[in-house]
Amino acid sequence: MVRPKIGLALGSGGARGFAHLGVIKVLREAGIPVDLIAGSSMGALVACFYGAGIDMDRLYKLSGAFKRKYYLDFTVPKMGFIAGNRIKEFIRLFTHGKNLEELDIPVAVVATDLIAGEKVIFRDGPISEAVRASISIPGILVPEKLNGRILVDGGVADRVPVSVVKEMGADIVIAVDVAKVKKNAEITSIFDVIMQSIDIMQKELVISREAASDIMIRPHVEMYSSRAFTNIEEIIKIGEDEARKHLSQIQNVIDQWRETE
Repeated sequence: MVRPKIGLALGSGGARGFAHLGVIKVLREAGIPVDLIAGSSMGALVACFYGAGIDMDRLYKLSGAFKRKYYLDFTVPKMGFIAGNRIKEFIRLFTHGKNLEELDIPVAVVATDLIAGEKVIFRDGPISEAVRASISIPGILVPEKLNGRILVDGGVADRVPVSVVKEMGADIVIAVDVAKVKKNAEITSIFDVIMQSIDIMQKELVISREAASDIMIRPHVEMYSSRAFTNIEEIIKIGEDEARKHLSQIQNVIDQWRETE
């Protein structure tokens, strides 16, 4: 039976991005194939770990061990507080030093060129470099310098990269947005200021991403800190629960595609 190519657009959102794991697990359990993934920031990290062939049980265990002390390497603030060498090595280690083109399924990583002011899409080359660029929250992580570009967080240019998945050839796009603006948020650090500001700036743009996608899944994780990397199990569980609510809608979209084809 002919079936559509299904693509995931995984959005940015810091620690809240672990909800993406819950969404992927539920899709797998429901027999809904994922053929392509594009990710911004934390969405890129999850996409590459999944694409590297790490099984879901191990990914869940890995997320539980993801503590700030393992990847924070503070530096004298010039372009950011965190040097980013530790997290880059962490990514390289758990993706076995692979390039993007070697992943089990096609994955695109989105970053932002700070000088040119444009979106940069990685489809090949070292995973660790691409993801390190994509997670470089401006003012927090030192930008990644690659091929003459100064690269920062993919969420700055494209929080939920729906158009990227379509360009990759997806017939149906399932988008996952985990960075909803938290109103009355407690702002206590420069990290909170920057993350909240990015979320607010992207708010209107994401409305167009919802219109462009076939299904938009929004796990309600806004009550959790995007920087703390605590409550990871709860965040993943919310991702699972929200994905289950959309299973019938996803199946309907697949059925409609088959009818038109």
